[in-house]
Amino acid sequence: MLFSSLFFLFFFLPVFLLLYYVVPFKYKNKVLLFFSLLFYSWGEPIYILLLLFSSMLNYYGSKIIRKISYPQKRKKYFIIIIILNILLLGVFKYCNFIINNLNLLGLDIETLNIALPLGISFFTFQTMSYTIDVYKDKNIVPDTFLNFLTYVSMFPQLVAGPIVRYDEVSNDLKNRTITKEDFYNGFFKFLTGLFKKVLLANNIGYIFSLITKDISDISLLTAWLGIISFALQIYYDFSGYSDMAKGIGEMLGFKYPDNFNYPYIAISITDFWRRWHMTLSSWFRDYVYIPLGGNRCNKIINMRNIIIVWLLTGIWHGASWNYILWGLYFGIILLIEKYVLKNIISKMPKLLKHIYAIILILVGWTIFAFEDIETGIVYLKSMFINNTIIDNKFIFFISNYLLFYIFGITFSTPIFSKMRSNIITKVLLIIIYVFLFIVTVSSLIGDSYNPFLYFRF
Repeated sequence: MLFSSLFFLFFFLPVFLLLYYVVPFKYKNKVLLFFSLLFYSWGEPIYILLLLFSSMLNYYGSKIIRKISYPQKRKKYFIIIIILNILLLGVFKYCNFIINNLNLLGLDIETLNIALPLGISFFTFQTMSYTIDVYKDKNIVPDTFLNFLTYVSMFPQLVAGPIVRYDEVSNDLKNRTITKEDFYNGFFKFLTGLFKKVLLANNIGYIFSLITKDISDISLLTAWLGIISFALQIYYDFSGYSDMAKGIGEMLGFKYPDNFNYPYIAISITDFWRRWHMTLSSWFRDYVYIPLGGNRCNKIINMRNIIIVWLLTGIWHGASWNYILWGLYFGIILLIEKYVLKNIISKMPKLLKHIYAIILILVGWTIFAFEDIETGIVYLKSMFINNTIIDNKFIFFISNYLLFYIFGITFSTPIFSKMRSNIITKVLLIIIYVFLFIVTVSSLIGDSYNPFLYFRF
């Protein structure tokens, strides 16, 4: 990961940008496609074939759907394509999970020796959304397969989102302009994401890894500090990557959708999910929840729809029971907020609403963080049922890493963006970013702890 990060920053990205800006517009998509496939081949080159198959399936399948006028035949082809997409995702992401659970029933099935392709959940949802939009007769203008493949494989957002729909970039694929302001804003957005990832997510995440090495005797405060660490790590890890993707996208002339809107200032779980991984939430809303009936149905059916969406949200995140429980956990809370607590929450003081939301979010992250459910239960007990309130671990981590928590909590709110727009001049901002970039590169060189959590989803 160290070599890859530095190679990307100092060779891959500069060479790509130089070539991208030099060539005439008619070659820009070809350059972007070539470097995107090269980028993807860093993981498992063979899985480029999987990416190509997914793209061809949905592009050419949608062309067939577009030409068919008879509704029943059109629906049949659509269902076949969607099933093939689900099978593609199922074989590579969930097959071994299913086999392992069947073996618990007494069967003896060998697991498949296959690695999880990078970004498969993201690019499968993107290609599926194209097919669904074509089937629903949305205003999707036919394009060349080269442009469609470029859309699917664009390296800035290929492996960890945001989930970009075809209609959001289709015009830019055919005709886009890149202004100096676009480049400037995109460049600083990319650097912001890089700083989030390397300086905050990595360092705070390292604390979580140390705390959870042995959870048999941690104190109550250490347990809460640990899960706060994970909450900050996953936020800065994923939002940092999203910022980098959006930043590079702007430098290339594309406007990717926002994926985060300060989720930890939420005042309810409903509010949290309007702010966290917004492209995934909107995908499930538009392609699952609304087609099931959404709110336009009786109470029982609506409750069913919400549970289905959140069951699928949990499954989307990973082939493990803790992710399924995590999805159902939030689904149930959303149901309670909608049908039981809505009026009560609306009358609560804002601070109390925020505390309520944060506690439930942190409990949710505890379910999410531990694939071994028994370990997760032990950790939850440490957070709520614990005779030891404070221990030396807590004092050590607070004493040595307090600044990371101050910065981590502060920058998860809109405070910095308001300061930047009102107080910090462009010159001062450049000086700050140059300093942070030097610190970031030094950190990448000297630090071996550099995971990307959402790569595995």
